[in-house]
Amino acid sequence: MSNINFVPDDYVQGNESRRANLMCLVLFSVVMAVLGGSFVMIKVRQGACRAEESLVNAKMARMQESIKKFEELQTKRKEMMRTALTTAELLEPVPRSVVLASLTNSLPAGVSLLKVGLVQKEVKQTGQTSGARSKYQAAQEHQASPEPELKVSAERQIETHMEIEGVSPSDLQVAAYIERLGNSVLLTNVALVESKEKKVDNTFFRQFKLTAMLRPEVHLTKEDVEAIKSKAAHSVYQF
Repeated sequence: MSNINFVPDDYVQGNESRRANLMCLVLFSVVMAVLGGSFVMIKVRQGACRAEESLVNAKMARMQESIKKFEELQTKRKEMMRTALTTAELLEPVPRSVVLASLTNSLPAGVSLLKVGLVQKEVKQTGQTSGARSKYQAAQEHQASPEPELKVSAERQIETHMEIEGVSPSDLQVAAYIERLGNSVLLTNVALVESKEKKVDNTFFRQFKLTAMLRPEVHLTKEDVEAIKSKAAHSVYQF
């Protein structure tokens, strides 16, 4: 027995069309929701990137400011070092490297330096005291010169004292070293403080200690300094 369909074909086609339209609408809604969510996520990420970029720019600005301050401090430090070196050269009549080079040049064969110390001391000038004066003498001096005398302060003098320690095979080399230092144009008042025997690895040698003073009136030219340094370049110490 055959089945008889009493539903019209137009009604069936209409239901299928509505079902297809509903399916398309649902798919369209899903696609729009995905697109909307993606757009929101992109905006959120863009905002986060802008905030991070702002933080990085702020950090870069602070770093640039710190680098600028550091460069300014380095420049000031170089200027202070240059000023300090200039002041040291003005205070020291002879550079210490030249003094050490001169000490090295005067070393006899077999003699070595262990320690060199330089100490600057201010010379205290003591005036001559004539004792207590009587009131009569003071009155006569006041009448002879009623105007007060202008006292001129003496220029401050600096003395450079040196302590030299070293080792030598014997006292003969020590004596020769003292003689050479005494004939130097830089030093004066060279004296032996101590000379004692030392033994190292079954070898005996003399350990000595000298004192000297830098001549206050010495003035070396550039040629003298270059000659002393070039001669010291062939010795044990390099300058």
